[in-house]
Amino acid sequence: MNTWLPDTQLRLWSKGKKVFTAAVLTASLVLATVQPVSANANAEQPPVKELTANNAAAFLDEIFTAEQAKPLFTGAAAVIVKDGKVLAQKGYGYADKEKQVKVDPASTVFRIASVSKTFTAAAIMQLVEQGKIDLKEDFRKYAGELKFDNPFNKPVTVEHLLTHTTGFQVQDVQAEDIHNDFDKVVSIEDYVIANMPPVVREPGSSYMYDNFASLLLGLIIEKVSGEPYETYMDKHLFQPLDMKNSGFLMEGKLKDNMAFSYDAADEKVERFTVTPTVMPHGGMLSTAEDVSKFMIAFLNGGAADTNRILAEKTVKEMEEYRSAIHPLLPDTTYGFEAPFQIAGAGSSSKVITKAGDMIGFSSYLFLIPEQNTGVFITYNKQTALRNVLYAQFINTFFPQYAKPAELAAFTPQSAAALNKYSGLYADLRLKVLVSSLNSNGDKAGTLTISDVFLGQRDLRQVGESLFVDDLTNQFTAFKLDDKGQVSYMKEPYLNPFGYSAKGKQAVGYVDVNEKHLYAEPIFGLQSLGYYANDATKSFKPEESVTRGEYIQQVLETSLASGSKTTEYAFTDLAGHPSAAYIQLGYEMGMVVGDGKGKFEPDRAITRQEAAVMIWRLLSAQYPPALFEDVKLAGETDKWAVPAVQMIVTIGLHGPEVEFKADGSAEFHSKQLLNRQELAAVLYAMFTQPTDHIVAALAAQQAAEQGADEPADVKPAA
Repeated sequence: MNTWLPDTQLRLWSKGKKVFTAAVLTASLVLATVQPVSANANAEQPPVKELTANNAAAFLDEIFTAEQAKPLFTGAAAVIVKDGKVLAQKGYGYADKEKQVKVDPASTVFRIASVSKTFTAAAIMQLVEQGKIDLKEDFRKYAGELKFDNPFNKPVTVEHLLTHTTGFQVQDVQAEDIHNDFDKVVSIEDYVIANMPPVVREPGSSYMYDNFASLLLGLIIEKVSGEPYETYMDKHLFQPLDMKNSGFLMEGKLKDNMAFSYDAADEKVERFTVTPTVMPHGGMLSTAEDVSKFMIAFLNGGAADTNRILAEKTVKEMEEYRSAIHPLLPDTTYGFEAPFQIAGAGSSSKVITKAGDMIGFSSYLFLIPEQNTGVFITYNKQTALRNVLYAQFINTFFPQYAKPAELAAFTPQSAAALNKYSGLYADLRLKVLVSSLNSNGDKAGTLTISDVFLGQRDLRQVGESLFVDDLTNQFTAFKLDDKGQVSYMKEPYLNPFGYSAKGKQAVGYVDVNEKHLYAEPIFGLQSLGYYANDATKSFKPEESVTRGEYIQQVLETSLASGSKTTEYAFTDLAGHPSAAYIQLGYEMGMVVGDGKGKFEPDRAITRQEAAVMIWRLLSAQYPPALFEDVKLAGETDKWAVPAVQMIVTIGLHGPEVEFKADGSAEFHSKQLLNRQELAAVLYAMFTQPTDHIVAALAAQQAAEQGADEPADVKPAA
């Protein structure tokens, strides 16, 4: 599925064990792969070439044999088609590195993940052609009377499902949906009924990449056609296109010929299966050769030899962008999405694409209909190789789609006029991905934007609600509501797969006003919706935080759900309101308890205990050796020193930390953590830029990784 990323609620399958890392901690503190790698606008571009068979084959060889590409895949297959023919179809590397099984583009099967959505959309459009589905109708007319909350006087339509504009609350794949129980069978309908999300935004008002929407499309296909989804796809798409190595069930030759996937360390990932058993939104298995047959048919107006999968009119409808925050930043068509921005060029509306990511697999399909050209790449490692290939392909063969965007003359607005854009913005899918915007003093036409990945830089206004990021040279756009108030932002470098919602104006509390020492984090968390935005309530900023409260707030803020097990690791959790989160913390390795089988959830937590819990989650990314020279003032127990050194360095604290003249930091390790200090920690996870840490890590890659794992409380004597 798209954006099953190490960018969000990280779900890895490693040696048979599911490991979940809280999104807020990884997304905030590690440069993950949320953002596409943009082409360097200043780099020397290759000469324009005609797209011929020889040039296509040479291009693929150049991409996949380049030294810098080798870490980005273990095995890969790619195909380029034009004018109804395959120009180049090649395999590289290994489907099974240990057994030296090479990739064959005709027979090696890959999980193509969210590229499945394009095929699901094509099936829906077949049923539209037959008059069995009206895209403007409430989707429940076809999927059944599913129960969910929708407070808006507007239904979710089939078209909303196709364009990822449903307004549904994020309902992505759960950790338990990836497993190795190959005998487990869960139907699409049963899964939908058990996991149906509420509508939390007006349908049609915003773009948020929505796996669940495509799952619902699969249910509609089953209900309307009267056939199981996988049967329908085989009969009406795969067979007419002679796609003999495609399907949704990992069995038979699809299983036998499937490539193994590999992690970032190039270690084989154990085979896994998914729930529901058939996934319309990301479960398709296929080969490069099979996908080429679909591309050729689609580019040929839906016809494949004597067979036809779609009417020419339908193909044209699927090519048209239906959602866009700005013409230079289109979102989705029926079944496709906008290409990655090439710096300065915006996203070309002449190109339609579909990306796919699943644990250990990445894919990318892109079509240029007016050039009758299509490209598909699939590989068994989750990296940004596809982004590089896309930019180089366009620049090599069709540079007209990478030309700087032509902008009408525009007089930048004053700083006062731009103040309406100021505030905090949280990504709709990845709520932990937060940007802070401010009008730039008295400087007209610019905003200052800051986030944990790129730090602070300027947005330069080039049009009405359209800006250019001066660091990435990519466009950022905003959407205004019917009252002229800013409601959404799209900053594609951070996340091309959705909008960010502007936070509410924070009102503070009875005991926390704008002059309070901790006003920024407390007001910020109010604006983002983590704290009640009610000025009549008290915050109690100096009240101490219990161990249970701390674990729950850190994990809830990261959008994690509590553990579903009732067999707790500690004897004092039964009936406790934070039990599910404490158990999750144990499963993640975040807590180990008191060494006597208890956790003590109602005991107030010390600052050094709190630091150690976060340290456990981040020490793999930030080796303790990196911080061992950090000097600490005051008293810190030995078992907590590495954690406190890290927390001080990366800035996960508030103004209570004192920095002495000799360079040492007084963390007040043995004091109790209070509510205002916890607010500062949570807020820093969203907003503290970490580029200096990343730079330090890059400079010290050879540093020893060590430090014994401490207990989160001082061990008994």
